[in-house]
Amino acid sequence: MMLRVEMLCTGDEVLHGQIVDTNAAWLADYFFEQGLPMSARMTVGDNLSALVAAMTERSLRADILIVNGGLGPTSDDLSALAAATAAGEELVEHAGWLAKMEAFFAERGRVMAPSNRKQAMIPANAEMIDNPVGTACGFALQLNRCLLFFTPGVPSEFKVMVTEQIMPRLRERFDLPDPPICLRLTTFGRAESELASQLDPMTLPEEVVLGYRSSMPIIELKLTGPAHERDAMELAWQQVRAVAGESAIYEGTEDLPAQLAKRLRQRGLTLALGEHFTAGLLTWQCQSAGMPVAGGEWMAPADADVASASDGAALHHLAREARALAERHGAPLALAVGGLDQSRLSLALHTPERTFAQTVNFAVNIQRHSLKIRQEMVSLLALNMLRRWLNGWPVYTEHGWIKTADTL
Repeated sequence: MMLRVEMLCTGDEVLHGQIVDTNAAWLADYFFEQGLPMSARMTVGDNLSALVAAMTERSLRADILIVNGGLGPTSDDLSALAAATAAGEELVEHAGWLAKMEAFFAERGRVMAPSNRKQAMIPANAEMIDNPVGTACGFALQLNRCLLFFTPGVPSEFKVMVTEQIMPRLRERFDLPDPPICLRLTTFGRAESELASQLDPMTLPEEVVLGYRSSMPIIELKLTGPAHERDAMELAWQQVRAVAGESAIYEGTEDLPAQLAKRLRQRGLTLALGEHFTAGLLTWQCQSAGMPVAGGEWMAPADADVASASDGAALHHLAREARALAERHGAPLALAVGGLDQSRLSLALHTPERTFAQTVNFAVNIQRHSLKIRQEMVSLLALNMLRRWLNGWPVYTEHGWIKTADTL
């Protein structure tokens, strides 16, 4: 029987959308990889009666409940009191944790505030869960049929507690299933409906699900199923790959900049970058992925005479800029992103063999997207030119909703 795993997120700032709950997304992904897919998740504000009601209700249905947040020193941190109230217990001061907190502050040359003593108060019959990187004392408590774990809201503390303290306890207490298999593939330039029309007719085992995640400008395809269906899933995955074709820019969770970084390092190649429309986004993505970047520059747009002359003149101008970038930084490769002229934009890739340049024409429906999304789209277009060159494929290709207007 599969364990029912749930999460209870606390805090007015989370409930009202004033902060994004990254802990919930991280935990769902982490538990899925450990063979504990989440069954449900709820959020409750800083209200004692609401917290007690939520803990009591979930403890009658869930086998495991991760309660996140509300373990701080302030008056609105109510998780420990709510747990004690739901269990019909008193809060007691944990002497060991109090000593650890005092040492924590002393090591930093600070005196612990009286309000921090509150963080050492946990329900009488609870098991203390260590927090090696903070002052919030975690704890575990059995309530009705459910084992509840109480964790701090600070992401760095929360993740350490889950991986180093909670997960080992779950493995000791429960017979966990093998983690499910999730095969992932990310495409660029294909519409979700187009992919679905070719993939949905596939015959899959009953427990295997083909899913789509659309996040402009990419579509992620996911094949998810139990470990015992691995052979059938691998067979189906070959069909998914065939349908995706050259639009599949990477597999797994390591994104395109990270994969390109590995390939460039393996081949001993460095990359110079110049951008106008993307305003530094391309450089940031490449540097963040550890790509061997020789230099990144802000590029002034072509002057009015060049820009208005013809697409060919603009292409030749950007190609020269890309070659100059490579020469200035002593790099064999360079990517250059020009400025956006209404719906047209030029990109150039300089390689040791030749310089490629293309003007792309965004369809009208692309203009409705935010500047951020359009910049991400153009950055991906530039990186895809590099990917295709590294693969030995034609650098130019159509992307469905983006049309190539001219090439050099």
